[in-house]
Amino acid sequence: MSPPRLTGALRSFSTVSKQEDFNLELCDLKAKRVKRQELFAREGLTWPKVVHFFTQHLEKREQQTTSQELKSVLQAAKQIVGTDYGQDIIESAAVFLFKTFHNKEHVGHEETRAIKQMFGPFPASAAEAACAAVDRLVAKIGESQAEAFIQSQSSHQSLDHGATFGRNIAFSFDTYVLDTQDTLPWEEEPDESRNLDFHSFLSNHAGGRSTGVERVGVHSLGALAQSTADSSILRREVEEYLNGGNMISSSAEELCTSLFEMLASTKSDDELQNELFELLGPEGFEMISTLLQRRPDIVDSLLSFNLAQLMDIIFTSGGESVKPIYGCQVTIQSEQERQMMKLYRREEKRERKREKRGEDGDSSETSFHFDPKELRLQREQALLTARRSPVLGRQRDYERIHYPHVYDAYAEASKTSAFIGGCKMLLPEGIQRENNKMFEQVDIPPNEPMPIGFQEKPVYISELDEIGQLVFKGMKKLNRIQSIVFETAYNTNENMLICAPTGAGKTNIAMLTVLHEIRQHLQPGGVIRKDQFKIVYVAPMKALAAEMTNYFSKRLEPLGITVRELTGDMQLSKVEILRTQMLVTTPEKWDVVTRKSVGDVALSQLVRLLILDEVHLLHEDRGPVLESLVARTLRQVESTQSMIRILGLSATLPNYLDVTSFLHVNPYIGLFFFDSRFRPVPLGQTFVGIKTTNKIQQLHDMEEVCYDKVLKQIKAGHQVMVFVHARNSTVRTAMCLIEMAKNRGESLFFQPEHGPDYGQCEKQVQRSRNKQMREMFPDGFGIHHAGMLRQDRTLMESMFSRGYLKVLVCTATLAWGVNLPAHAVIIKGTQIYDAKRGAMVDLGILDVMQIFGRAGRPQFDKYGEGTIITSHDKLSHYLTLLTQQNPIESQFQASLADNLNAEVALGTVTNVEEAVKWLSYTYLYVRMRANPLAYGISHKAYQMDPGLELYRKELVVEAGRKLDKARMIRFEERTGYFASTDLGRTASHFYIKYNTIETFNELFSAQKTEADILSIVSKAEEFEQVKVRDEELEELEQLLCNFCQLQAAGGVENGYGKINILLQTYISRGEVDSFSLVSDLAYVAQNAARIMRALFEIALRKRWPAMTYRLLNLCKVLDRRLWGWAHPLRQFTMLPNTVLARLEEKKLTLDKLKDMRKDEIGHMLHHVNIGLKVKQCVHQIPAILMEAAIQPITRTVLRVRLTVTPDFRWNDQVHGSVSEPWWLWVEDPVNDHIYHSEYFLLQKKQVVSGEPQQVVFTIPIFEPMPSQYYIRAVSDRWLGSEAVCVINFQHLILPERHPPHTELLDLQPLPVTALGNREYESLYKFTHFNPIQTQIFHTLYHTDMNVLLGAPTGSGKTIAAEMAIFRVFNKYPTSKVVYIAPLKALVRERIEDWKIRIEEKLGRKVVELTGDVTPDMRAIAQADLIVTTPEKWDGVSRSWQNRSYVQKVAILIIDEIHLLGEDRGPVLEVIVSRTNFISSHTSKAVRVVGLSTALANARDLADWLGIGQVGLFNFRPSVRPVPLEVHIHGFPGQHYCPRMASMNKPVFQAIRSHSPAKPVLIFVSSRRQTRLTALDLIAFLATEDDPKQWLHQDEREMTDIIGTVRDSNLKLTLAFGIGMHHAGLHERDRKTVEELFVNCKIQVLIATSTLAWGVNFPAHLVIVKGTEYYDGKTHRYVDYPITDVLQMMGRAGRPQFDDQGKAVILVHDIKKDFYKKFLYEPFPVESSLLGVLADHLNAEIAAGTITSKQDAMDYITWTYFFRRLVMNPSYYNLDDVSHETINKYLSSLVERSLRDLECSYCIEIQEDERAIEPLTYGRIASYYYLKHQTVGMFKEKLKSELSAHELLSILTVSTHLLLQAHFSRAQLPCSDYSTDTKTVLDNTLRICQAILDVVANEGWLVSALSVCNLVQMVVQARWLHDSSLLTIPHMEQQNLYLFRRWSSKGGREGKGGYQGPIEGLPELMAACDGREAIFTAMVKEELQPQQISQVKYLAHLAGAKDDVFIHVLSNVEKSPVMK
Repeated sequence: MSPPRLTGALRSFSTVSKQEDFNLELCDLKAKRVKRQELFAREGLTWPKVVHFFTQHLEKREQQTTSQELKSVLQAAKQIVGTDYGQDIIESAAVFLFKTFHNKEHVGHEETRAIKQMFGPFPASAAEAACAAVDRLVAKIGESQAEAFIQSQSSHQSLDHGATFGRNIAFSFDTYVLDTQDTLPWEEEPDESRNLDFHSFLSNHAGGRSTGVERVGVHSLGALAQSTADSSILRREVEEYLNGGNMISSSAEELCTSLFEMLASTKSDDELQNELFELLGPEGFEMISTLLQRRPDIVDSLLSFNLAQLMDIIFTSGGESVKPIYGCQVTIQSEQERQMMKLYRREEKRERKREKRGEDGDSSETSFHFDPKELRLQREQALLTARRSPVLGRQRDYERIHYPHVYDAYAEASKTSAFIGGCKMLLPEGIQRENNKMFEQVDIPPNEPMPIGFQEKPVYISELDEIGQLVFKGMKKLNRIQSIVFETAYNTNENMLICAPTGAGKTNIAMLTVLHEIRQHLQPGGVIRKDQFKIVYVAPMKALAAEMTNYFSKRLEPLGITVRELTGDMQLSKVEILRTQMLVTTPEKWDVVTRKSVGDVALSQLVRLLILDEVHLLHEDRGPVLESLVARTLRQVESTQSMIRILGLSATLPNYLDVTSFLHVNPYIGLFFFDSRFRPVPLGQTFVGIKTTNKIQQLHDMEEVCYDKVLKQIKAGHQVMVFVHARNSTVRTAMCLIEMAKNRGESLFFQPEHGPDYGQCEKQVQRSRNKQMREMFPDGFGIHHAGMLRQDRTLMESMFSRGYLKVLVCTATLAWGVNLPAHAVIIKGTQIYDAKRGAMVDLGILDVMQIFGRAGRPQFDKYGEGTIITSHDKLSHYLTLLTQQNPIESQFQASLADNLNAEVALGTVTNVEEAVKWLSYTYLYVRMRANPLAYGISHKAYQMDPGLELYRKELVVEAGRKLDKARMIRFEERTGYFASTDLGRTASHFYIKYNTIETFNELFSAQKTEADILSIVSKAEEFEQVKVRDEELEELEQLLCNFCQLQAAGGVENGYGKINILLQTYISRGEVDSFSLVSDLAYVAQNAARIMRALFEIALRKRWPAMTYRLLNLCKVLDRRLWGWAHPLRQFTMLPNTVLARLEEKKLTLDKLKDMRKDEIGHMLHHVNIGLKVKQCVHQIPAILMEAAIQPITRTVLRVRLTVTPDFRWNDQVHGSVSEPWWLWVEDPVNDHIYHSEYFLLQKKQVVSGEPQQVVFTIPIFEPMPSQYYIRAVSDRWLGSEAVCVINFQHLILPERHPPHTELLDLQPLPVTALGNREYESLYKFTHFNPIQTQIFHTLYHTDMNVLLGAPTGSGKTIAAEMAIFRVFNKYPTSKVVYIAPLKALVRERIEDWKIRIEEKLGRKVVELTGDVTPDMRAIAQADLIVTTPEKWDGVSRSWQNRSYVQKVAILIIDEIHLLGEDRGPVLEVIVSRTNFISSHTSKAVRVVGLSTALANARDLADWLGIGQVGLFNFRPSVRPVPLEVHIHGFPGQHYCPRMASMNKPVFQAIRSHSPAKPVLIFVSSRRQTRLTALDLIAFLATEDDPKQWLHQDEREMTDIIGTVRDSNLKLTLAFGIGMHHAGLHERDRKTVEELFVNCKIQVLIATSTLAWGVNFPAHLVIVKGTEYYDGKTHRYVDYPITDVLQMMGRAGRPQFDDQGKAVILVHDIKKDFYKKFLYEPFPVESSLLGVLADHLNAEIAAGTITSKQDAMDYITWTYFFRRLVMNPSYYNLDDVSHETINKYLSSLVERSLRDLECSYCIEIQEDERAIEPLTYGRIASYYYLKHQTVGMFKEKLKSELSAHELLSILTVSTHLLLQAHFSRAQLPCSDYSTDTKTVLDNTLRICQAILDVVANEGWLVSALSVCNLVQMVVQARWLHDSSLLTIPHMEQQNLYLFRRWSSKGGREGKGGYQGPIEGLPELMAACDGREAIFTAMVKEELQPQQISQVKYLAHLAGAKDDVFIHVLSNVEKSPVMK
């Protein structure tokens, strides 16, 4: 029902008003209160007034000295008060001193007492100084004037002069709601009228404001007086009551209002009497009787009091209404209320007009009366309604649903309302209140513990499983709370939120969930799979993190689980993190870790349990971090479908349901709420609010109250902990308390009882270096803070726990870090200095709870007591917080931009839509919906948009714009897409705020000096709150003079100047005194390092070399706290300072020291023994030597090969145990630009072994050529550790310019009929050749010229090859065609195609010749077309003299001939050279056709192939049949795997934007990457509306197909339309995937790079994900050859379907420019023959082609290497191209190669130094295609009697394991290994045969037999001693029992069969005797029928009892040795 219509006047004091007003009213009240306090603070004598007074009354010249004097008074005050309070307290103390001393010449006894009473013990010198200064000041101005000034100022403050300072101040004015800006009524009137009765007050005002009395209308003032006479009774009584010093908090107004409400209610007098008594207490007894007697008069008079007149009175006064008219309850009005009242008045006037229309118009409106009875009825009705509506106008009423595990007494208990500190509050029943002049106190008694429910049973540890018992060893049972949550925590996977009081044992609940997680990874046999999970515990403070780490480590030790701390203080390396199962970390640290998604993708994906401690911090400054963590985790859970359990632990909080929904907890299962009844020791809480506003008086009163409270506890025999908030306050407070005790003669109470070991303890204490601690101990007092030494702190803790200290005064660190309980704790004062804000702030509720949690010792106390002493205005604040009345709100909005940037940089948010979705996971969203008004969302907006979609979008777009403006992201508003930029990523990784980046953008440029940089850093937003205080100025000046080496911009007056000074002080290791500066300094140091690193990254990304270098040095300067010009050896702590100073003085640089001997150094330093130490340190400073070799690739690109050799001694204490990081960049000093930069690690093992490391990169070069570039390497950690290498371009010869491309002519396409052969024509499906084929047709089909065709991938080069083949078939039918393709896969593809088209249709014989397939001689001799790989053909053609079929070859077609430049290039080079050589010897020309992609230097290739102008066709890359659009994206990140992971989201987006429905090919570098990429893509699909959008086939059919697939990962991905393709798949799986992809049934195929060559499936979009692969030989990631990338791109665009193809290339950002260049312009092909020249020379020598050194020289001139040597000499390290130089170069090359061969026993150089003889070993190497080094090794290692095992170890190293697994038939853990095994086996047989030759050559029989055995083992996949039955297919170890048990039934089977057990093959053959049935009967239990039939088929083949040994020997006969 709608509330009854009441006037605003009445409404304002009922709670019947629109509910929102309530909140507004509160805020308004608050604002007004604050204002009032400020005014009162300004009342009376203040320091500024004193200063003003003196400056006013003195001349200019005297003012200088005056300000000095005033300063010294302040200084003295500071010494007396101490430095740990704010400036206002010091000023207030100075005023006190001024007043005390203004009429005294010296410090007398009186004054000393006054000061002591006020401040406690104080330094006498300070008082004297102050007295002297005041005296001098007063002398200048005259005592009388000063006296008058003090009098005039104080008169305002207290009406009672005579009282001693600080006593009996009449407080009533403090709480009047007078508007103090108004002059007080009695100041403007003569004295006679100064009576405070309400009547005269009202009339005066009414009269004063109107022009006479007429305004009051019909009623004369007399009548008014009559009606108010009764009401003034109320006023009078109230005033008397308050003047009696009762209930000081309330003003007369508030009290009158409350009393009137009560009197006007319908209650009987008796009821009222009780209520009034409760409200007013016994002092109000007389008043109550008076009020009740006159009740009707008072009420009637007030209700009938003419409303309209009052209204007029109120509104005539303009907005400033006269407040004390309390009769009509117009208390403080908000603007809104005022409007409401106007409205109501208008309504009423209208009503009246309606009623009076009939009567005569003369009676004016104003004389309208209310009917009091009717009003009363309405009023009661309203109150009844109001009683039902919730107090704070919250819309949601939680209590309706009852959740099973919520024990919330507050929700159920009735509350009593009370006014405390002027705030209306609801408090639990049973509270006691005390209110006196000094303070107001509220006692909340300890709760009765919750009665035990009938279902509750404690959980005994002995009932747990083994793991639980191990971990909870030493505990008997879990406590109540733990037992209640046990079931959910220990046996389910539910998310949980546990709200319980501090000290209720929440840590063990966390432990239960940890154990649940561990149990899930427990394998039978009790092994824990530690690599499968991580547990993260997020604790809010470092101190807490350390404590938790200790606790969990101890408990989990028996399980072997490692727990490590990961915080700002404790960094962990990658490896350490991997080895750890549980990480304890802070929210910020974990945020940074997960922000780098990638950096620790593996890490964040292994997390299975996230424990968030103290979740109620959501409403503090650090809340947003928690929100972003939870949101990130929840999104990860949804996207990856992984299970991450979240456990929230918190103190009791009011809106636990909001937090429940935020953490995605099911409230019926996972929500547990325990109120304070569950505390192990119930807690009584006392809140004391000190009333005075005078700061000094406040401190003094606090000390007093504190002392009283302490004493009370001590008398009761308890120990007390007093918590203060600054380190030096501990000493000051303790001394104060001791002093008070002595003054009052109560110090006996505090003295400890002397126990048996008291003397011992006393001795221990006296040994301490801490003077104050020693002095206090005998008095029973102790101190404890973080600034003390560890041992002193421990000592204090143990003394307190033994009872020798009665009182321990400590800082809050004790409550966090150490678990030390006491019966009572007292928090003295709640102002704490916060460096981040740079101001005093209120003590956080978290700290208060933690401290209160220390009250009550579980074993000894029935209850504990917590007392908090604060100022009166903060009293209600702490009461509400501790009685949980305010719901916790979200602070996320403030840091939305930063968090959004982090998500964009992470790649989890890429557009507005996703960002809106992301916001829905935050607590902000939960609270915005619960309480929209608090977040600025109007009620209407919320109704229209209940999901807040639009509002969230608005927030996101606004943040997006801000970030875009700062260049941290690119935000395209039209499409709503976000793209991360370098700047944004840097900001995210280094946790830099958005405003700071804005500042950087504005101020940061390449020309700044070190001083400028420091000043930029100082202006970062992180430091914005740090203020400069007057009291710090002097010290800052000193710091500026003493420690600042660079000019500090801003000076001491400005905030940023202060930061700068502190920063430099920190670097200079300066000492700081002032307490606030100490914490500021720590804060600055902590943040500056991070900001500096960020600036370094930004400069590096902007490519400013000088700036980058400067910043990296500054980063190190900050880390090491040493200036850059200090001696580098200062980084070693072991060297004494004197030595370092001498080093600097003598200017002994590192280089000089390196050259000196240790004794020389000793003498120089006058310290003989130190020489050795210095020498060691010098050699430990990381140093490297760099050598650079440059190779020009084109005229604009250089390849640099940098060799880095470590040149220092590794020491684990100094360098750690892993690696030293370095930055390396190439700079152009002239243009001030960095062309390349990278981060590399020098591994410990490389340093120890001194092995050089190779770094290869490309850089651009411009013409005219610069004189030089610098390569600079700088250590990331060490100052003075760097190296520079100059790249000189003086002698660089750039390669020749490349000739232009062949133009594509505009010809009429040629029809297929031009072939002139029906059979050929029928092979093609199309009718016309494409333009390229048309242009080359004639040359290929009608001439015999050599041809080189360079054209982009996909332009139909295979058909060109077929034209040349048909020409051979036509012209030379008996000759052979050899087609060489570089990869087996390509060969396979060609064979599959040509077997059908050429063999079946044309009847020509096609033969495959590869490592896998070696046909016999007959097949090769009969073949027309041989398809082969380069190595195989090289091997075959090496002995061309004795192989006739090699000589029959008419044409050699080499596909992908541009691979000359790659690893396998030399083989191609040798083949062509040999072919040319052969044709020159046999005088029968062999035609060579080379096919390649578009080349840069086609002319050189053509010359080498002997092609004239006609045969060369080199089209430009753009001549593609389908045009290609290429996008290149750079990705940051040093590490490969994380970088790959960060590419997955962009891959997904590329597919969505470029090819949502057409086929997509994704190339990755490894099989593992295919799997990871596929799984990530599925995760992204899972969040879409249609997750199977890439599957274009009926799901049921797909399911059938999936059934036939073997690979488990593939089964999963195919279901989503994603295929995987790599060499590790089973042949059948690969075929299935290819089929599905080609037929567009699946849309996405993820393949390894080999597929680019092997299979021709074009797709619409090709994505190259990363351009590096892992190179097993060098153990690092190297780049794909550019040709591979081009090949992959070539797969984009399907000629029949697409009008354009798209390629997206994702590369490491530093390589982006390189790819940009070469993907569009062709790449020159260089030769790579140099490295393997010796092997090829050996082959030719063995074949007899080369017999002398001259032959070798000639041979080289045939090679392509020779052509390029002349064209690009610098690439091959040739200085110039004169004949002489080239001759020298080649001679030495041949010389070197032959020497190597001779060392490997392959050849012999005759005495004449010319002739060359091949040796046996050389022949073996050539025949078996082995490297000469391998054969050399065999020669040295093989001996005469080796076993098979010894042979194995000679044969292999890493493959050892694979072979053993192969022999044991072990299950390999991953499919990758099986493919590796296959490769190994291929090579093993070949090498074994070579070994056999070597051994046979030496004539060693035993070794030869061992080799034969080894070969058998490899072939049969079993160990020598295994049963020979394993040779039978499908027969495994576990099946052998079938044969053993055969003997038992052997008799039945038949006569003459073999009797007895079957152990080997011969017995089996005898038993079966050729009958298959017998064999089937034996094995049918284990083998399938089809398997049995395979065995039988083999048995037929083996009918001849093929003995393997003979087989091997027959092989041997073919070998070169035996011949």
